[in-house]
Amino acid sequence: MKFGFDVDDTLINLREYAFHYYQEQLGQEVAIDVFHKLDRVEIHEAFGMTDEEGKAMWNKSVDYIYYTDCPAYPGAVELLQQLNAEGHEIYYITARSAKHGEDTKAWLKKQGFPVLDERFYCGMKDEEKVKIIEELELDYYFDDKPEVLETLARDGLNVFVRDQSYNRHMNLPRFSDWKELHQLIKKEIE
Repeated sequence: MKFGFDVDDTLINLREYAFHYYQEQLGQEVAIDVFHKLDRVEIHEAFGMTDEEGKAMWNKSVDYIYYTDCPAYPGAVELLQQLNAEGHEIYYITARSAKHGEDTKAWLKKQGFPVLDERFYCGMKDEEKVKIIEELELDYYFDDKPEVLETLARDGLNVFVRDQSYNRHMNLPRFSDWKELHQLIKKEIE
């Protein structure tokens, strides 16, 4: 079977990692429950920043956030390694800008994710991401972003939502724990 995965906030806990980094860089202590209530992907509002200020902060911080110690969600690496060992095809489709493609791929490999160069896609807008996913004819796709998932679900693809505060309005199969997802996948492919 063919499995496709988004990277940020699906395989790795990027937003929460960035949230803690922002606290450190800005010298602000913001309660974690504020983060868990954000209703959009961007995190800067929790720190009282405008969209413009938030974009500047993100752009200044992105290399550190992407390539240091951002943790994978517990169980994510192990599940993808197991799917790969069972002979399933694993695809990574991330909207990170193309300039981050090779470094992202290397970082994922260093974390233990089973990445083949020809199954890694990077640097596209949402509509391009949807097109690539459709062209790959994936059996399952996992993401956190509502716009991508809603389009794919309408097209009939089996999609799963990585639970986040900004996607709870979606009525699609969701998971918050990778061990739980492993059980769901086992049921699906048996």
